[in-house]
Amino acid sequence: MSKGTLRTGGRILVDQLLANGVDRCFTVPGESFLAVLDALHDSPEIDAVVCRQEGGVTYMADADGKMTGRPGIAFVTRGPGATNASAGVHVAFQDSTPMILFVGDLARGDRDREGFQEIDMEAFFKPVAKWSARIDDAARIPEYVARAFRVAMSGRPGPVVLSIPEDMLRDEVEALDRGRVPPLAQPADPGAIEALFALLKDAASPIAIVGGADWSPCAGHHFANFATRIGLPVAAAFRRQDAIRNDCPVYAGQLGYGPNPDLQKRVREADLVIAVGARLGESTMDGYTLITPDHPDQTLVHVHPDPNELGRVYRTSLPICADMKEFAEMCDDWDDPDLVPFSAGREAHQSWLDWSTPQPRDGVALDLGPCVATMRKKLGDTAIICNGAGNFSGWWHRYWHYGDQPSQLAPTSGTMGYGLPAAVAASLRFRDRPVVCVAGDGDFLMNGQELATAAANGTDLLVILVDNGTYGTIRMHQERDYPDRESATGLSSGNPDFVKFAESFGGWGTRVEKTEQFAPALDAAMDRTGVRLIHCITDIEQITNATTLAALKAKR
Repeated sequence: MSKGTLRTGGRILVDQLLANGVDRCFTVPGESFLAVLDALHDSPEIDAVVCRQEGGVTYMADADGKMTGRPGIAFVTRGPGATNASAGVHVAFQDSTPMILFVGDLARGDRDREGFQEIDMEAFFKPVAKWSARIDDAARIPEYVARAFRVAMSGRPGPVVLSIPEDMLRDEVEALDRGRVPPLAQPADPGAIEALFALLKDAASPIAIVGGADWSPCAGHHFANFATRIGLPVAAAFRRQDAIRNDCPVYAGQLGYGPNPDLQKRVREADLVIAVGARLGESTMDGYTLITPDHPDQTLVHVHPDPNELGRVYRTSLPICADMKEFAEMCDDWDDPDLVPFSAGREAHQSWLDWSTPQPRDGVALDLGPCVATMRKKLGDTAIICNGAGNFSGWWHRYWHYGDQPSQLAPTSGTMGYGLPAAVAASLRFRDRPVVCVAGDGDFLMNGQELATAAANGTDLLVILVDNGTYGTIRMHQERDYPDRESATGLSSGNPDFVKFAESFGGWGTRVEKTEQFAPALDAAMDRTGVRLIHCITDIEQITNATTLAALKAKR
């Protein structure tokens, strides 16, 4: 809108969202941003999804940012609203997800008096946001919002937090709108690509580790073409398993917790490691031991959109600062007839196929491996699998075969309670695809209230609730370090009837206690729409897909 028309700050802010193509935001309403809610009333182009807790708000915004590549948009109020929302901001920071969180704040004249729910927002969010700022002048809203989009999407993507005082949002001022902020796409230096191919020609056992900042379906397509052509094994960084389609003939599996030992061996023995998009963080690198920060016997090529990440932790032989799509496309197009294709790619893929094929286990009433295989057969690779944190996720990390991005929504930061809000966001964004929330009993109840959001929005989603009556990951560590001294990890005595819990939100549920009951339960769920929940009762003894509590105790 041209300058000369008076608008409220709330109207100006919503107009900037519209200019940037925002079609959805997530919120728990607050009196501190009523002017924004009023502007949204007259903006049907933006679907305002009302959530039940601010952590769910930012988890949904993070998931939406992962799926679209544009910032997920969230609105919460100050004080407890902002502190609840900080969990999702931290996820977006560690996961390199574009997000903009708007926090309604107290009036400008009351600042620094410890007013109602006052927090220094800029200071509070500074450690977990790319940029945290306060807008005190309504006429400058277009400037701040444009900068927020730019910061959230540029370099290593991440969250931005803008505080918006309630009186500023009510001010009527003239303001000049800014247009849509496009992403910055920096191509790779052709000389760097030439140097990369020279290293490949000298390598005996190279491997690529992909997924992370700025990754996109287009980047995955081109990198898979390139890697397949030269026979390069491609491993996914932790919880980036949809970086390339898993049916790619050189896909080697995922790194992180519980990976294929053969893949770990392949990474350790690689003479050339090509990391594309990944930060090579603690989880992917098994506590920085799989590849050490100085890796004296390995050559590291690190490709990342943010120059500040190159050489930050790992000594880098060839740093390449580039947009992931631009880099992958250039590799796909590069022709070097002197490069002899490797055989390792197909060998690594076969190893992963063997590793990701579940084998029946004797003496286990409900064996999740075959259950995952049944899900794969019936849902296909268009399904979007959403999970939070816990050992339960290991079965899907190992046995699920992911398709095109986005087909995995999972926090690399290891936060609990992420799966259900992410599934709500996914079911809104992709109403034509199966959406599954995989959760543990402890994990699910972190944000189980968001079933209300799912029901209110008429979403179709399936919850696979794995119930072993405990905080399983902590119990596993407890048994390893303090065997036979279980403390503060039991949940079974306080768990609800999860089937009735789902039904209370208008959903459908059923209970499964044996492996042979799972397929009929899944069929019954797929014959229905709306919220569906399969409550899977598992044995605490089977703590992961590869470990039992008895084995942990035996090691001590």
